Amino acid sequence: MPWNECKRMDERLRFIARLLEGETMAPLCREFGISRVTGYKICSRHKDCGLDALYDRSCRPYRQTNKLPFQIERCIIGIKREHPAWGAPKIRDKLIRELPMSKPPAISTAHAVLDRNGLIKRQRRRRHKAQGIALRGAQAPNGLWCADYKGDFMLGNRQYCYPLTITDYRFRYLLTCDGVKSTRSDFAISLFERAFKDFGLPRAIRMPFASGNALFGLSRLAAWWLRLGIDLQSIKPGNPQQNGPHERMHLTLKKETTKPASYNFLQQQERFDKFIRYNNERPHQALGGGACPADVYSPSARVYRCT
Repeated sequence: MPWNECKRMDERLRFIARLLEGETMAPLCREFGISRVTGYKICSRHKDCGLDALYDRSCRPYRQTNKLPFQIERCIIGIKREHPAWGAPKIRDKLIRELPMSKPPAISTAHAVLDRNGLIKRQRRRRHKAQGIALRGAQAPNGLWCADYKGDFMLGNRQYCYPLTITDYRFRYLLTCDGVKSTRSDFAISLFERAFKDFGLPRAIRMPFASGNALFGLSRLAAWWLRLGIDLQSIKPGNPQQNGPHERMHLTLKKETTKPASYNFLQQQERFDKFIRYNNERPHQALGGGACPADVYSPSARVYRCT
């Protein structure tokens, strides 16, 4: 059976009713589980105010010992209206000079008074938006390489694969497509070093901007590129279209090599290596005349020398 619910107001009414019927205070208080002091207080309130006295009363204190005197509050508001550009610290200093005998309020108290009376204008904080480095195209092979990690995906053995891809901007030649276990700089540097040995050094490299992986920001990799005399180009945050040709290649890469993913890195890398035939077999519309990237691309004349 459900529990019987009772309200304090109902219990007080029953207490007063039974008290008025002639029952004595002590056993009645014992039955209701209250002290005799509380019982006499309820009875006294009922005599003075009637049934309204049985409602719950506010527990708010009658006075606050640390409350700011209203005269001081009026002075703070007056000074602020006289000097709209002043903040709480300056207003407090003026109060100390004008009312040396009064205890000055804290700066936070003065600020709360201004805020409570709508005398503070809250300025919207402007977030700094990082800007990418100016982008420039290239009309010759190796004038600009595009590099990025294609989105990570899970292999059959439940390990994540991060494919690093590098393409030539002008002729869409896929230079590198390697799956790595992490986006740490060490893995990226070794792959770029191999690409530099095979194809020479480009004039510039375009990369996504500001992220946590090895390619983004002035990391060890970016500093290494600068030492090699390679210019950096960074796309703006949330603007993948600035690296559009490379992202379009990623779409084809995803369709042909990761759906479904292979079981392990060795098998997945074999599929990436087969995809690099993209250079010799797949005509590219951007090149015109049905040419393949391998038909028009040539390695860079800038030879990479190990340092």
